[in-house]
Amino acid sequence: MKRFEGQVALVTGGARGIGRGVVNQLAREGAVVGIIDLKLDLAQAAAAEVIAAGGQAVAYGGDVAQRATLFDAATDLKQRHGQLDVLVNNAMWVRYGAIEDITPEMLQRMVGTGLYSVVWGMQVAAEFMTRGGSVINVASAAAFLGIPQAMVYCGVKSGVLGLTRSAAVDFGPKGIRVNAVAPGSVPTEGVGVNVDAAMVEKRIAKTPMRRLGTVEDIAAAVCYLASAESAWVTGECIKVDGGVTHAFL
Repeated sequence: MKRFEGQVALVTGGARGIGRGVVNQLAREGAVVGIIDLKLDLAQAAAAEVIAAGGQAVAYGGDVAQRATLFDAATDLKQRHGQLDVLVNNAMWVRYGAIEDITPEMLQRMVGTGLYSVVWGMQVAAEFMTRGGSVINVASAAAFLGIPQAMVYCGVKSGVLGLTRSAAVDFGPKGIRVNAVAPGSVPTEGVGVNVDAAMVEKRIAKTPMRRLGTVEDIAAAVCYLASAESAWVTGECIKVDGGVTHAFL
């Protein structure tokens, strides 16, 4: 039997990059997967790929900084499939830059997408995970490092870890586990906007395993935390970074 047979999952930012890797892995292992993306057409394309491969997926469009986006998707999933078992708070928007160049619009978008959405996701879990479940928040190696020109990103991802620990304490009696994964550098579209080729080579050289991560590396850790294999793990963060947080400096 597949690990997530009969379960329903919701993944924010699930149309591209790490999110899409998570969606594909959950679907391969039997979950019905709701995919939220800012651009509905991208979510629909990701859902179509899952369905073409024999899985089940539903696409949703919307800004995850808005509470209604997550609640509308969770409500629809429950109406269609009766429950919610797994929530992956993955969505993020990031721009690196000098501290003096941070604008109110950049700050609002990064904090809204990366932090507000996690809070709304926790509220979704509280309401819809009536038979218990697992929440996985995607943090970053940046939560443990001082990355140049990435103050807001480092702050947001550090905040994700704080939310994870506190929610794990609150949700434990409800049978809901809350954990995080902290990816190192993975060559996705979002990383490409902020990191040039020279920076990529520098990161590889400083990573003990001497390679970048893959979306499959991260999806494997997420699915472990979503599964019964981690039934007594909550409030934790798994670093999936090739060891870079131990060697970066």
